[in-house]
Amino acid sequence: MPSTSGSRSPTSARWFPWPARTINVTLDRVFAGVARQRLFIADASHELRSPIANLRTCLEASLAHPDEVDWPTTVRDALTDIERLQHLTDDLLLLAQLDDAAPPPGTPVDLAALAHDLVEEYRHLRIHQTLEFAFHADDPVVVHGSPVQLERLLRNLLDNAARHARTVTDIAVTADTDGLARVEIRDDGPGIPPADRERIFERFTRLDGARARGTGGSGLGLAIAREIAARHGGTLHAAANPSGARFITALPHAR
Repeated sequence: MPSTSGSRSPTSARWFPWPARTINVTLDRVFAGVARQRLFIADASHELRSPIANLRTCLEASLAHPDEVDWPTTVRDALTDIERLQHLTDDLLLLAQLDDAAPPPGTPVDLAALAHDLVEEYRHLRIHQTLEFAFHADDPVVVHGSPVQLERLLRNLLDNAARHARTVTDIAVTADTDGLARVEIRDDGPGIPPADRERIFERFTRLDGARARGTGGSGLGLAIAREIAARHGGTLHAAANPSGARFITALPHAR
């Protein structure tokens, strides 16, 4: 009777490595996910710490010397920090939802109409009245997805363009012959160096100079926009532009 100790059948020897490799790949993904989550939590904590510290310092100093405080100015400064905290926590919550959620259902969304409504809104905002918003669109340009998420994608890109434009922001929505709906947004601001055109989509990334924290950005807007584009089967990238920044979103066009 043949001994089975210390030996494996040809079948087991042939198939054993596959489960091991599958487990290793799975564990690598889990560990990578945990590392990304830890980094994200650390970055989020750092971003939250600054406005909270500013708010606390301002209020403590005011209470220590109440007779010497310009209370209207103090309250306005406190509200500015609270508004920043609110925007940041809203962005963090949305990112957490995008990380955990399944792809959105296929509701027809007219990108041209959505972009048109946003442009009209921005044209009437007091803070943007010195800017010109040029708009060009095919009609209609329909994709499948979440209207709320797609509006957030366009709004984040328009916020970014309006924040850095000097005089003009240009928005074009087209349905191309390659089966893709494209949204192209340009501004005539300082532009993005070629070496940073991919890095700006990383969470909490801000470039030096005009694209720093002082302009009001959280460093999450472009990361959120790209995540939404990816969840709709599309792409978002920063392209070369003779003057200013240029962002191109491509999504599957609904036929």
